[in-house]
Amino acid sequence: MIPAATLRAAEAHLSRRDKKLAALIERYGPCTLGRKRRDPFHVLCSSIIGQQLSVKAADTIQARVATAVLAGARFMPAHFIDAEFELLRACGLSNAKSRWLIAIAQAVHRGEFSFAKLRRMDDETAIETLDALPGIGRWTAEMFLMFALDRLDIFSLGDLGLRRGLNQLHGRKIFSDDSVKFEKLDDDATLKIAARWAPYRSIASWYLWRIVDGDSGSWT
Repeated sequence: MIPAATLRAAEAHLSRRDKKLAALIERYGPCTLGRKRRDPFHVLCSSIIGQQLSVKAADTIQARVATAVLAGARFMPAHFIDAEFELLRACGLSNAKSRWLIAIAQAVHRGEFSFAKLRRMDDETAIETLDALPGIGRWTAEMFLMFALDRLDIFSLGDLGLRRGLNQLHGRKIFSDDSVKFEKLDDDATLKIAARWAPYRSIASWYLWRIVDGDSGSWT
């Protein structure tokens, strides 16, 4: 969990460094990122299940999987190491996602992958280590660092929601046919703006997500 004092210090830092972000902080109030303690294995499984799905679809399939493997509210390696492949497929998981869940559970069970060791790694090393797991790409690894390890300075260049939020915050407005669109900032411009927010880019990301997702409970 992230201490409240750390979040307040982050909000003050971000407000000083970026006046437009300061307005967002004023609008949405205190950041609640890291308010909940999250089990890392459960977060990893949820991330795999939710890849390329809407929040609603991901929640539906995750509930089916939890029921099928008798997981209750939290996935553990024991729920997947001997799980029948077809049982997972029947829940709506793809072939690939079913294989990945079983493979990762087995790796954790055998001690080939350690969350304790992962916690001691710096951000980039942790991302690379997660990226080496089946089914885990850089985006999933970055989300894991934010939501399971409570890392404070992560900005995911590949997250479409963050890019849309940043475009709305700092992009030039484009008026066309009674509608307003926002300039799409390229990677270099995006990273240059995000660099202002270090060492609290995860907190800034929380506010950017609020622009596009409102009061979704996903960002607590």
